[in-house]
Amino acid sequence: MSAVPHPALSDDAAADALRDWLSRHRRVFVLTGAGCSTASGIPDYRDRNGDWKRTPPITLQALTGDASAYRRYWARSSVGWPRFLAARPNAAHRALAALEQRGDVHLLLTQNVDGLHQRAGSRRVIDLHGRLDDVACLGCAARFARGEVQRDIARANPDWRAEVEGMAPDGDADIDAGAVEGFQPPHCPRCGGLLKPDVVFFGENVPRERYLQAHAALLESDAMLVAGSSLMVWSGFRFARMAAGAGLPLAILNRGKTRADDLASLRLDADIGDTLAAALERIEAV
Repeated sequence: MSAVPHPALSDDAAADALRDWLSRHRRVFVLTGAGCSTASGIPDYRDRNGDWKRTPPITLQALTGDASAYRRYWARSSVGWPRFLAARPNAAHRALAALEQRGDVHLLLTQNVDGLHQRAGSRRVIDLHGRLDDVACLGCAARFARGEVQRDIARANPDWRAEVEGMAPDGDADIDAGAVEGFQPPHCPRCGGLLKPDVVFFGENVPRERYLQAHAALLESDAMLVAGSSLMVWSGFRFARMAAGAGLPLAILNRGKTRADDLASLRLDADIGDTLAAALERIEAV
């Protein structure tokens, strides 16, 4: 399949093209990425060229193998969490939830860890990279709500303050380096082990059962839509490759290039939320 050249369409034309594409498919497998949540105030990692905007995220190996990295991660995360929690679903989340309710979305696979699709009303969702609102102990496997861990952090650091220099993706925050040294990171209240948000860190693999569930849903679908992902990470890109390999039409709606542009039968470089919402409005007007 050859990709449709881009950028080439106005916002209205992009919405029309997406409406026409959606109208031809009744069981769409949707994959979403950070571009779906930027309008909710959650920054993304990559620019229009797919390059990192900032230092890549911490790896699992650094989190578990370096006490200073563990302290720094939780100090930054403790500051970023309240703002992350305050994010609300935007037009992209709401449009995809409405398309599911119409019966057009067979499954939504998201690379995001914010839970905004579920809060918008989507029910057939797989969180490919996990959820930031769950925390697991790496020692005894106990699980905790992130709000509970946040309260433990506050109790252990009653006088700790940090100057916020900016928000970062996935509940992280840029803070002054000097504040990190005085921070007491959380540990498991049951065994004293290291704690980790229940998300797939760099250096980890997506749980196999989660992958198999998504793979089965893809093969049950008749088309795939990528919304707001550059697909630079293999865990998402492989689904685009599988769709193309299975002969499923692939549509990509994303600002900037993606790793699967040459696989797409429809390629739209347009605003994610505006285009999805306008396409839905046109579908419902018929």
